Amino acid sequence: MARGKKAAIGFIFITLLIDVIGFGLIIPVMPKLISDLLGINNISVAAQYGGWLTFAYAIMQFLFAPVLGNLSDQYGRRPVLLISLFGFGIDYLFLSFAPTIGWLFIGRLIAGVTGASFTTATAYIADISTNENRAQNFGMIGAAFGVGFIIGPMLGGILGEYGARVPFFVAAGLALANGLYGYFVLPESLDKSNRRPFEWRRANPVGSLMQLKKYPAVAGLVVSLVLIYLASHAVQSNWSFFNIEKFHWSPKKIGISLGLVGLLVGGVQGGLVRIVNPKIGNEKSIYYGLALYTLGLLLFAFASESWMMFVFLIPYCLGGIAGPALQSIISGNIPPNEQGELQGALTSLISATSIIGPLMMTNLFAYFTAASTPIYFPGAAFLLGAIFMAFSLVWAYRGLHTKRVKK
Repeated sequence: MARGKKAAIGFIFITLLIDVIGFGLIIPVMPKLISDLLGINNISVAAQYGGWLTFAYAIMQFLFAPVLGNLSDQYGRRPVLLISLFGFGIDYLFLSFAPTIGWLFIGRLIAGVTGASFTTATAYIADISTNENRAQNFGMIGAAFGVGFIIGPMLGGILGEYGARVPFFVAAGLALANGLYGYFVLPESLDKSNRRPFEWRRANPVGSLMQLKKYPAVAGLVVSLVLIYLASHAVQSNWSFFNIEKFHWSPKKIGISLGLVGLLVGGVQGGLVRIVNPKIGNEKSIYYGLALYTLGLLLFAFASESWMMFVFLIPYCLGGIAGPALQSIISGNIPPNEQGELQGALTSLISATSIIGPLMMTNLFAYFTAASTPIYFPGAAFLLGAIFMAFSLVWAYRGLHTKRVKK
């Protein structure tokens, strides 16, 4: 049984790894592709369109994540995960052939509908984890993200030298190959005895979130998790635009920097979490991690030299010890037959941050870098992210001191 669970975690790791490589491939060239399709040479305007593209993806995921989460509680994790993977392949094909900016939006809408790979993966991990190893297993998701971001953006930066569309073709091939890989090797994790019927009243964002009211003990922790994701858009949505604007980075250098992010995130969540969490526990992991996230964002905001962005990635990425610990506590307070619904609800909330976050951060960047701005401050979004992280720490403290929480 233990060997089977380890093999299952390995399958999830490889599946998500290939998925993240495909996603990472397109990041370094997205600003150039947007600019080419719009026929402009204005990074502030391109950043605003980048925010709206993320918005399109997020709004569809907000609406459909609860549906897919509830479907996985009835039919199992495997079929939902495979649908998601093939959906990403179709998305990248749309992006590869996009003749106008409208096609980019269509591709993002498709990906938002089917984009449940991380949602279903977290439910999958919860299915096969125990209280003792849940945080470490959730860390494997972060490790896949990290390693994928070593390979994906670096490869995307190199491929981008041959054309802005080349990385999209490669990403499409990887996503479709990933779906085939999952079809042949990914086992089902949810036993039929732990499944429950699909209910539309629970398979929508409002109904799914209302179900969280049954577990008031984790409410503060859910707010903390949501604030982490909202703050992270200061980096996710702005990294390329900020470094192009302030330090004149090329797609290749952006790819290298994101590769370093991947190396650090993979090392922290795939290795450090497994060492630190058992020694200091979930609660201290959350406090230390959120403090490091806040510090990293503050340093990004006021960086004055290009090399500083690489150095300041260290404290920021070390903050990654917080996420698996938070997810472990939240998941540990929810019954097995509602894990898919839980992850669907969390994904809806996280998608809501992806609706608000990119628009907030990219428009903040655009405002403080526009020719008419009263104060030139490209790091404004990082500063706002640091404030959100500080509030996340406060909410985590409140949530963890609720007597009903099982730590």
